[in-house]
Amino acid sequence: MDPPWRQEVDRFCYQYLQLEPILDYPQDKFLRLEVVQNDIYKRIFCDETGSVGPPDRYRIKILKELVFRIESSIDDWDRYAVSDDIMNTLSALLATPMPPDAVSAQKKCYVTYHLSVLERGTQSETAGPHPSITLLENRNLIAAGGTTGHRTWEAALQLGQYLCQNPSLVAGKRVLELGAGTGYPSILCVKHLQAGHAIASDGSDDVINNLPDNLFLNSLQDSSKITLMDIKWGHALVGTEDEKWNSGQPVDVVLGADITYDERVMPALVATLFDLFGMYPSLQVYISATERNAETYQAFLKVCRQRNLAVEDLHIDVPPRSKQNGPFYDDQLAIHLWEDDDHVMAASWRKPRIFLGHSFCGSGSQELKQGSWEVGNMEFVLASVITAITLSHLRCKRWSVLIDAIRRAGRGLSHDGSGAYRSVGRRDSV
Repeated sequence: MDPPWRQEVDRFCYQYLQLEPILDYPQDKFLRLEVVQNDIYKRIFCDETGSVGPPDRYRIKILKELVFRIESSIDDWDRYAVSDDIMNTLSALLATPMPPDAVSAQKKCYVTYHLSVLERGTQSETAGPHPSITLLENRNLIAAGGTTGHRTWEAALQLGQYLCQNPSLVAGKRVLELGAGTGYPSILCVKHLQAGHAIASDGSDDVINNLPDNLFLNSLQDSSKITLMDIKWGHALVGTEDEKWNSGQPVDVVLGADITYDERVMPALVATLFDLFGMYPSLQVYISATERNAETYQAFLKVCRQRNLAVEDLHIDVPPRSKQNGPFYDDQLAIHLWEDDDHVMAASWRKPRIFLGHSFCGSGSQELKQGSWEVGNMEFVLASVITAITLSHLRCKRWSVLIDAIRRAGRGLSHDGSGAYRSVGRRDSV
């Protein structure tokens, strides 16, 4: 059984390793205990943890506050004291030359995110820490080199929590992450959620070149279950030299975190999603986005409507910060859905719904009667044709598949040599 101080110490250590600006220190009645101070030291301050720990400037800041709080908590100096290990660590850091703030702000640092939703590991006879993901990122850099992928954003953490709570969404499946950035969702799926395979894709060369470091930090550098890929939204997925995209391997789930922040790239993003739906009709897409203003959000929905993609808001609430045990992110993001400029939402694409006349068709067989219907930007006209074509056929961009489907329904077609297919015995062009 865990001691009464375990949860508070876990929370403090997890916040420290995530480089949170404000930490929740354990209560005074726990801080003064030697066993608590020793546990904190061994977990986050001893030399063995320093290689992938926070930068020295951050360590000094937290150690100073920790020592102050320990001293303030002691009401009997004959019984309690400040740990020698903690004091020695602080003294050594204070004697170490520090680079200027401007230089420190540009450096990458190790950030560890603990997944409190998942089961804890074991350490001898007691429960060990929760599963974690360690990344090398720049917490102070918003954007550089045309990309925002140098740090992990709140939307990625929210998406990760949702996946941890619903692991069956990715377990045993092949996952594609768009705009991977630091690779948090992809690494999570492979390392902790038993995904069959994950592709971490991005359109930035800098991001792709940095991702191997994060794979190494999570012991995935030699894993065959995760690969990196350069995908530029709006560009054809299948090039002139590639007969099949991704070597013909299927994709079951597409993930994206904070990839809808720029209205200018939304048409390209949705075009890529549409192409993926064309190749993988049963695809499921989950996107977590920080809505920074209502106009951007509405612009995203508008582009989706133009492509006849149905978006469902999952209405996921961000738990209050006091209830978060890792990872930690701003609890104000979901309090004011429309009033506040910061709101985390998650959208799930169901199967694309194709518009037929004035109604939407869901999946399964649909009866096509006289009139026009659209697949993407292509319009087909069927006159007096009554047939059943499944949604997977409607999604397909290749004429041959559509024609074969109509043939199977009993409608003969012939090619007239002009590039158009015409129904046998009729002048209705398809």
